[in-house]
Parts: sequence; structure tokens; C-alpha cells
Amino acid sequence: MTMTKAIITIKDEVACHIDGLDLAFRKRMQKKFSYMYPHAYHTPAFKLGRWNGKAEFFALGGATYNNLLEDVIPELITAGYEIEVIDNRVAFNSPEWPQVTAESFAHVTWPVGHPAEGEAIELRDYQITAINKYLENPQCIQELSTSSGKTITTAALCKIVESQGRTVTIVPSQNLVTQTLEDYENLGLDVGVYYGAKKEIGKQHTIYTWQSMSAVIRQKRADKLSRGLEELLEGVVAIIVDEAHGAAANDLKTILSGAGKNIPLRWGLTGTEPPDEISRMSLKVMLGPVVNRVRAVDLQEQGYLSSSHINVMQMVEDVVYSNYQSELSYLTTNDDRLDYLAGLLVEVAQDGNTLFLVDRVKTGEGLMERLGDHNAVFISGGMKAGDRKDHYDEVREIDNKIIIATYGVAAVGLNIPRLYNIMLLEAGKSFIRVIQSIGRGLRKAKDKDHVEIWDICSTAKYSKRHLTSRKKFYKDAGYKFTIKKIKYREL
Repeated sequence: MTMTKAIITIKDEVACHIDGLDLAFRKRMQKKFSYMYPHAYHTPAFKLGRWNGKAEFFALGGATYNNLLEDVIPELITAGYEIEVIDNRVAFNSPEWPQVTAESFAHVTWPVGHPAEGEAIELRDYQITAINKYLENPQCIQELSTSSGKTITTAALCKIVESQGRTVTIVPSQNLVTQTLEDYENLGLDVGVYYGAKKEIGKQHTIYTWQSMSAVIRQKRADKLSRGLEELLEGVVAIIVDEAHGAAANDLKTILSGAGKNIPLRWGLTGTEPPDEISRMSLKVMLGPVVNRVRAVDLQEQGYLSSSHINVMQMVEDVVYSNYQSELSYLTTNDDRLDYLAGLLVEVAQDGNTLFLVDRVKTGEGLMERLGDHNAVFISGGMKAGDRKDHYDEVREIDNKIIIATYGVAAVGLNIPRLYNIMLLEAGKSFIRVIQSIGRGLRKAKDKDHVEIWDICSTAKYSKRHLTSRKKFYKDAGYKFTIKKIKYREL
């Protein structure tokens, strides 16, 4: 009996199309690779039946993604299809990459400001494993804990592959551009940056922010004659996405399956893999599967990261609000609460440099008004990147600095090893934001190997619910915590 043939046409480094499939099989694959958007149930389009509320990674017509073929091909074989593959990808002759060892970059010393400044770079065991796994897997993601040395990992990758062509590294913030640039330059890379008003073109290696990439996408749509992603990605053989979990799905798709569809080496790094299926699948189809995980708690146990303890401070309230935003506004701007929080901040900061993360600018301004002549600064999105860096650098030398910052500018990518306390005010229920915020304090310094985390919340309805989510996060991550209820005023 003649077998039905399924013809898999690999179009580029991301997409493929499968012809010859019967309708029943295509429907089954469409259902298998469809995931419901959590917010869909609340949208008018879904309620009116105009949208099924799903993200679909296998189209009914047979279009899908290369990184799903490992799941699709067994289904084809079971269904009795004979498989033919047509590979239309641009040829890339990947060389035999050298195996990285602890001494691969020992001829270079750590730069000024690094905890081991002046010492030869000696890669740690888990960093060696991570780099070699990337080289073994042209498309993949690794979950590497915050403070595990991801920047030296990406710098090493760029150094190794530069003989084959250009590289692009995408980071989530200007803070990370500066930190990444230092490590790249330290390894002798010909590197430029592209963000804001600083756009360096023509370098072997380029570091972009997501915001700059998004701006290019928007500008190209508005002006057909503007410099597009195609020009920026010309000659690129490797694209590295740092903090990949924070990438906007649409922008990620536009870059990696549009202008960057022929880039053969695509590597993602994330400190916290997203908990929802759609985000995980979006990363997989664009960057590849997760091939390695390095948890912060494991690095703490091995002595690579500072130990930590989470103090949950649940402030007792008698207020009731009908919605979360009204409750949050009270919890972050009420004068009595700000008075107490400012006093608590001063007390905690006596033990060393302290980072206090807030959700709202008004909260930061209110705390600053109450701190008087204490050595404190409030950092928000309105402060220039250079001024932020000056304040961060000051922490290298002094012990009594208070940095109040919004989650948006400091929860991800901030590198200040000499932080002894991290205080989170109403941190919410975002797994990524919470775990990344804690990660700001896990880096070790010559005179620091422990950090105290302060989770400040409330007994009010929504704050209490969010704490329940965070307690699960802490348990899943292996972080130890204690809970204390605080009666900060007469009710």
C-alpha cells in the first residue's frame, strides 16, 4: 500500500509549511498547538464569537514552525505519513566550535568595578556548561539565574562566533546596555550600542535595547524610506536575546521571523522562564527549546551568590476597596503609611546600602520628602541614564546609600553587588517581576555575602491575595521566608 506523503518545506530559520496532510490531521495539530489567552474571556470579540481567543502555532493550512517539528514529526509517523523534507534555508556552514574551559579567557582580567577586578577571568563550572550548550544548540534558550554572570556568557559567545559574521545582542534596558558594553569591550570586541540618541552603526557586534528595536519597527511602518531592520541585521549570524521573558511577543516575531528570519544562531537567556504557555511557546518557536536551567538557590548553596532571607511585613489595615487600583493607590500614597515606611527604611538602611522598589512615582517622591538629609536618591524613568549610573557606582564605595527606584527602571538588569537590603513595596503577583527584583540583591561583593529582602504588603483584600501568589513563588524558587503582621497605627 502506498503511503501518503507529507512534504515539509523549511522556508527559513523559523518557519516551515507541511503539504499533503488531510483535514482531520491538520485540525488535530491546530488544536494541539493552540493556547487560550487568559484575557480573552473578557474581550468583546470573544464574547460575540468573532474570535476564538487562542494563539495558534499550527495553522489549518499547514503553516507552522521549525522548532515544533520535533513534536509534529512523531505525529506524522504515527499517522502513517511518508516524510519528505525540502530545506530552503540559506546555507550556513557552522564550524567545529572549540570547547570552552575555565581558562578560555584567562588572558583577560575582570574590569574595574567587578568584585574580582584585576583578576584573570576564570569561568565557573555552570558558565562553562552554559556556553558549550549554546554552541551545541544553534537555537535554544537557557534559564540562567539573575546574577549568574549572563553578560560574560554572552560576551564569550560573541567572541567565539565573530569569525563567522556579525552579532546582535538585545537587552531590556539602558542599564544593561552599559553593563554589557563593559564586558564586551573588556574581551576586546569591536562593539557598538544602539539606543536613544546613540546609534553606532558598522560595528562587528551591536548591543540594542528592546525599545530601540521597537522604535525602528514603528518608524519603518510609518516611513517606508527609513532605515529598517533588514539593514541593521545585514551580515548578522548570531542574535542573542537577554532577559527573553520580557520581550514583547509581537516585536520578537517581527524581528526574528521577519528581517532576522535567516539568522542561523539564535540564543535566548532568561532569569525566569514565563509561567504562561503562550509566552513559553512564543519563545520556543522563535529562539528554540529550553536546554538548561541554573537556579539561584542552587548557586546560593554553592556559594556563588549571596544567601538571602525574605521578611514579609504585612501591615494591618481596616480599609476595603471595590477594585485593586483604588486599594493600591491608598497603600502607596497614604500619609500614615508613608510616614511608617520612611521610618522603616531609615532603620533598615543602618545595616548597609538599601534599594527600595516602588510601583509609583508619587510613592518615591513622598518617601524622599520624609527622608530629609539622609543619603537618599529617587530614580525613575525621567532620570538620565548617566545620572543613574553615577548613583549606582557610588554604592561601590559607601555603605549608607538609600536608592528608591521604580520597578520599571530597577527590577531587571540592575548590577549593584553591594546592596545589603532590598525592599519591595506591594510587589504584586507577577512571578517575573518578583523573582527578578529579588535577584537585584543576590550578587556577592568582597564584603557582602548575604542580603535581606523585605516584602512589604497589607492585610487589605487584593494585597493579601497577591501575597498568596508570592508565597508560592518563594516556595517554588526555594527561598526561605517569614511573615510578620505589623500594627503601625491604631485602627
